[in-house]
Amino acid sequence: MSFTQAQLEELELLARFSLDTEQQGLKIHSDAPAALVAAGRRLHAKGMITQPDGGYLTPLGHETSEHAQALRTLLTVAED
Repeated sequence: MSFTQAQLEELELLARFSLDTEQQGLKIHSDAPAALVAAGRRLHAKGMITQPDGGYLTPLGHETSEHAQALRTLLTVAED
């Protein structure tokens, strides 16, 4: 079983959030790539971000972002 393109786009968006503070969110601008805009809408519908165009991570989104960023780090280390 592999990741779908939509899941990869969502993981990429989640990995952009800062985990250092809950006071820093993201804004997905209307002229952003369509895949990024769609990923934001899906993550909002799943309850992971507060707004369809970004906003802040919800508790579920924060946990998911932690996992996404950890996975990215592990895969990067494995490349070395």
